[in-house]
Formats: sequence, structure tokens, C-alpha cells
Amino acid sequence: MDGFDRRRAAMVRDQVAGRGIDDARVLAAMHDVRRECFAEPEQRAQAFDDAPLAGDHELARPFDVARMLAAAALRGDERVLDIGAGSGYVSALLARLAARVFALEPDAQRAQRAAERLTQQGFDAVRVRHGDILHGWADEGPYDVIVVQQPCRTVPQALREQLAVGGRLLIAVGRDDTAPELVRVTRVSTHDWRHDDVADVRLPRAAAPQGAPPRDGGLIAALARHAEPFTDIETVDLEPLLRRIGDAHLVLIGEASHGSAEFYRMRQRITQALIEHRGFSVLAVEGDWPDCASVDAQLRFDAPPAADAFTRFPQWLWRNAEFDRFVGWLRRCNAAREPVQRVAFYGLDLYSMYASITRVLDYLDGVDPQAAELARRRYGCLMPWQDDPAAYARASMRLQARHCEEPVEAMLRAFTQSHARYAAIDDGARYFDALANARLVRDAERYYRTLFYGSRQAWNLRDTHMFETLRALLQFHGAGTKAVVWAHNAHVGDAHATEMAQRGEHNLGSLCRQTWGAGCYAIGFGTAHGSVTAAPAWGHAAQAMTLRAPLAHSYEHAFADTGVERMLLPLRGAAPQAVPAPRLQRAIGAVYRPQNERLSHYFEALLPVQFDEYVWFARSGALAPSGDAAADAGQ
Repeated sequence: MDGFDRRRAAMVRDQVAGRGIDDARVLAAMHDVRRECFAEPEQRAQAFDDAPLAGDHELARPFDVARMLAAAALRGDERVLDIGAGSGYVSALLARLAARVFALEPDAQRAQRAAERLTQQGFDAVRVRHGDILHGWADEGPYDVIVVQQPCRTVPQALREQLAVGGRLLIAVGRDDTAPELVRVTRVSTHDWRHDDVADVRLPRAAAPQGAPPRDGGLIAALARHAEPFTDIETVDLEPLLRRIGDAHLVLIGEASHGSAEFYRMRQRITQALIEHRGFSVLAVEGDWPDCASVDAQLRFDAPPAADAFTRFPQWLWRNAEFDRFVGWLRRCNAAREPVQRVAFYGLDLYSMYASITRVLDYLDGVDPQAAELARRRYGCLMPWQDDPAAYARASMRLQARHCEEPVEAMLRAFTQSHARYAAIDDGARYFDALANARLVRDAERYYRTLFYGSRQAWNLRDTHMFETLRALLQFHGAGTKAVVWAHNAHVGDAHATEMAQRGEHNLGSLCRQTWGAGCYAIGFGTAHGSVTAAPAWGHAAQAMTLRAPLAHSYEHAFADTGVERMLLPLRGAAPQAVPAPRLQRAIGAVYRPQNERLSHYFEALLPVQFDEYVWFARSGALAPSGDAAADAGQ
């Protein structure tokens, strides 16, 4: 095995199979077809990177190619039209996966070179033609599958007509070329087509200009001028921040990564001050509803810890030393209060579909056994995937059906219609919990259908669920309730101030601002150097990883150059003039890929619009997992 073979095998293992593509035929084709031979000679060393490759022979990101082919659901006997063939790489993969391949390229020279490369690599049966992508290749139709590699504003009618009944068209659609969405069009009859959003697409594009960004000197001076430096988290004076928060009844506190100890400690310090001095009584976090309900039972009703709470990946988000200490503090705080004045703890996320099903069934078993049996039948549709919920997405794509959507929706309708009868059985708290779980199952079913392919629809579904759950919590606790939210910067900062908006994405922060305006105060976090607890890929063990130095055009780079080790930066009011233009911002979730940091972990943002306040640590340390999470992390 030569060097290219080893790198190609690693590409398939880490970037494709490692992200959940389990179509054995697609994996085998990407392993066998020599991707490097379809790149320009000077770019062959970069052909296996987790990034699109621009140039005369454009190559899409390996994962984007793989999920497009997986969504095509090829069996091996299809006639396929590949439009925008470019280098010929996807045509070669299709030749391994289908019976006949016709490749259409709008650039005559590219068409000729693609044909030459395909012949050189032994794919001489692929027919290549120069032609207009909007009109397709009607003479050889109809096709079982049409793959369009170039983005279009709309789905061309001529291509829809060239599908056979039952055929699938995969095409990137968008208003411009910055954020197209991969759409699958299925011809269900002679005159009917079904459209499904499949995935966000990353197109090949030129590398960003290198060198120092303009006007850095003025920006750095302005940041230093407006900064409120502090020496230590435990002794920081938070009274100025509390004055800025003022009468806001909702404080969203972010984090630039899920694994930096300073972020956890500082947001907990701010939350303690809000509870003790500003009357905040609800804490809602980026965690699963059933797991957080178990913590709430400890905090408010002195229940024993639940052994099965926070056991899904990434466990260290809530099984860590910092959170353990905060739970201890909050438990002592609540013990000194009357029950009605105790701080409640909730989860806003929707990854707990099967745990929530169990909670709904347990509740109905106690109040309405007949409804419980009906619920078991309705939720039974989802049970084959309970060990791997993401597999439901893959099954839905293969079956091209939404076969669990209606029974789950019907269950929520029935639950809502029984509100008066169920809520009267107790003080309403148990019904509220069960209803939240039923709503979560409905939203999670929708989410998992789109999650696997990374569609912006999945992001919007998740953040809308978090927002609606938060709004329901505030309504349940009554007028005047003040709540703190903990979630990643990407969730709590206003999406309108970031490139997320260009992709058609909203988030919890933007929805809160639209609804409550100045009644919502958002706090972001950032860091430049140190270490972070994260996994190299989804589902892998966590480890302490060294942070790469921030990119030159990033906020992190500018903040680091101020020389201020720790600061609070007010951004609501006069200070936004200190940061006038969009810049790159780093975001690390449960997974950190330093080798592809620009593509995986940076996006453009306008900080003063994104947040009302920013907390900066020049250096931060990796979060210390506790319990099973520590064992999983090898600590």
C-alpha cells in the first residue's frame, strides 16, 4: 500500500465512515477510486483533506460526496446522469455504484479532460459530453438517478422530467453560492415529485487571503480601552455586569467550547450572583430533559442522584468536576429556601427521544392505562432504532418515507387534548413534565430524520425546540420568572450577526431576541491558548487536546494581542463601535479537529450584535471529567 492508498483509506475511515456513512458500497467505492488522480498534480497532497478542493478540477469535500451518494441509494442497476462532472471523480464513483453513467460538463475543456482522466483510470464506459446543465441529456433518459454537482437557484424542470418514475435527483439549491442546500427530488408519479432537504453543502472556493487583518491596531486599542480586566474568577467584581443586565428577565450564558474549565467556572459564578442578588429562579441548560429532571429532583426535593443521568456522548458536558461543585452549591442554596422559592433546573435539548418515551409511558401507566397502551403502539414505530437513534435517519432516507411522523404527532395531540383531565390529578408539575417529554419525542423524530445528513433544517429544528421549551418553562412558572440559560455560543449568540443567517439558520439567541428584545441579555465567551476536553470524532473517547493558536483574522487573535489575560467586555450600548466589522470566531463543540480548524471551527460574526457582553480568557484549561466520563476519557 503506497502513501496515497494509506491516506485514502484514512479519509474513508475518519471522514466518511467515522461520521456515520454506513453504506458499504459507497465506502468501498471511495476506498477504491483514486481521488488523487482527479486532482491537479500540485494539489494531490491535499486531495484527502476534510475540505473542498478548488481549482481547474474541483473536488467536493469527501463527506459531502459520500452523503450525496448515500442519499441517492444506488443498488447497482441504475442509469445515472452526472451533471457538472468537473474532474470526473464523482462520475468514477458512480460507475462503481451503478450500471450506466452519463456525464455532462458545461465547460468543453473540462469535459475533455474529465473523459481523459476517466479513461486513464479504467472508466472508459462512462460517456462524457459537453452540454448545458439546465437542459440535461434527454436523449439518453429517463434516468433512475440524476446527480447535479453545481448549485442552482431552483430545480430545473427539464431535469425533473428526465427522471424515471421512482427516480431521484440530487441537487444543491440556493439563492446564491454561499450556502446551498442539497435537495433530493423523487418522482413519485408521471406528474408528481417530492422534495426533501438533505444537507448543507460546502462548495470549493478560493482560500481566504493571508496576512494581518486591516485596522488591527485600532481594534486592539479599542478592546483594551473598553475592557474590564479581572484577576480571578472567584474574586471578580460582578456588580457592574449585574447593573448592565438590569431588568432583563432572561440571561443567556454561552461558551466557546464544551470542554474549557474556565467557561464552566465563570458562568457558574455569574449564575450564583443572579440567583443570590437578582432573584433568578430557573436554570435551563443545553442538556437532555429527563437527565436534567433527575438533577432537579436532587436540587429541589432531595432525591438521590440518578445513576443513568448524562450517560450518552458527550458525557463530560455534565459529568465533570466543575458541574459537580455547582450542583453541591445549588443544593445547599435550595435547602435554605422554602420549596416554592427553590431554583429549578431543566434541560432544553432533544437527544433523549427514547428516555422521554419511557417517561411518557410511566406517567400514562399511572393516570390512564388505556392511553398508555395506545402510546406503546404509536411509539413502537420508533423502537427498532432505540440503540442507535441516528440510524433512524439513515433508515428514513433509504425508505424514502416518514413512516413514524404521524403516530408520534398523534400521540402529542392526544396528550394535549387531555390537558384538563391529566393536569387536575396533581399540581400540574407531573403533567407538565410528561407533556414536555411528549413534545420532545415529536421534535426528536423530526430532528433525527434530518440529523444524519447535516441539514440546516436539523439545526433549526433543534434550536426551535430549545426555544419553545424555554418559553413553556417561563409560562409554567408564571409572570415575573427570571431564567438563566447555559448553552454554546453558537446557540445563545444572535444568529443574525453570524454567517449562520446566510445559510438560512436561526438559533435560540435570535428567537429570544425577537421575542423579548432588551429583556434578554446574552453573554459570550472566548479564549486563545491552552487546552480543551473534546473528542477527535463523534462518539470517541474524550481527551485533553491542545488548542491551536488563533487564526490571524479572528476575534481571538485580536483579543490575545490586547495583552489582557481576563476581561469582561460590555457590548450593549457605546462599546459596539469598538468592534465595527465581521471577523472570524472560533467555536469548538464536543469534537475538535485541529488539523482542519478553519473549516470545522471558524465562522464569521459581528461580535457586538451577536452578544451583549463578552468574557475573555487568554488561556484556558481542559475540563476534568468525573465518574464514568472520566473513565471514558482515560483519566
